[in-house]
Amino acid sequence: MSETKRIGVMVGREWSWPPAFIEEVNSRDEGVVAEYVKIGGTPMNGDVPYHVIVDRISHEIPYYRAYLKLAVLQGCYVINNPFMWHADDKFFEASLATKLGIASPRTILLPNHSYIEGVVDESLRNLEFPLNWQAIADYVGMPAILKDAHGGGWKEVYKVDNIDDLIYRYNQSGTLQMILQEFIEWEHYVRCLCIDQTHILPMKYDPKERRYHVEHDHLSPEMGERIVRESRALCQALGYDMNTVEWAIRDGVPYAIDFMNPAPDMDIYSLTPFYFDWAVNAMADMCIKKAKAGQTQAEDFRWARYLDDK
Repeated sequence: MSETKRIGVMVGREWSWPPAFIEEVNSRDEGVVAEYVKIGGTPMNGDVPYHVIVDRISHEIPYYRAYLKLAVLQGCYVINNPFMWHADDKFFEASLATKLGIASPRTILLPNHSYIEGVVDESLRNLEFPLNWQAIADYVGMPAILKDAHGGGWKEVYKVDNIDDLIYRYNQSGTLQMILQEFIEWEHYVRCLCIDQTHILPMKYDPKERRYHVEHDHLSPEMGERIVRESRALCQALGYDMNTVEWAIRDGVPYAIDFMNPAPDMDIYSLTPFYFDWAVNAMADMCIKKAKAGQTQAEDFRWARYLDDK
């Protein structure tokens, strides 16, 4: 009898997607079972009983993130890769998009306004001071968007109309790592749910209303093909198996606005029942496939070469 493959789900306050996903996996009779991860007091080099773990909360719980790194070491496939997610930020992503030839708003990385206790003036000798706010504003243009380079869920995001607004908001940012980004006055906004780096669902989204519109013909064939192709390229470059990529379309050009969302909102009331069903099934397809294939991420890291005989 073949071994039953186990998928672990690591979640926070979500109530609709996790049980629907678990039920979907367990109903398929694929020799794969899904369940909530249960951990506590993890020994070094300890066994990890899962073949795949879906992580939707470790960005808020450091213990979970550390456990998931161990899981990768032990051959578990973690969605999303905790090493990449830990290192990623919106400034790197804007630079990566530009390197890939994908339109992205002009972006500037700003020095932190404040620092942890113990950082003194001598620790900051490499920084230019004061900042040339006029040059920064001229590069990005006004109005602009000031936001946390590591943030999500529209937290710590501010539209600034002039340099005075910018400096005021910057002065309130504390130790957050902020970026300033060109404001795209969009005519159409698209949020793509991206699963397994290749399956892309472009959904019409209104950031002002914070809701989706179920309209299947909201993009021309040419624009739809471009957005799918470029969303796929971004997810594959980042290695994210579960993500959303947001596009602001201006003058016929889609700008990649935000594509660091490796724990995208998949609540039924947010997505609508139609898109929710797609998300449940696409995630079940991917996780079952990876569990049965015995796929691992360990080979992506230098330490893997030393583990062959262990």
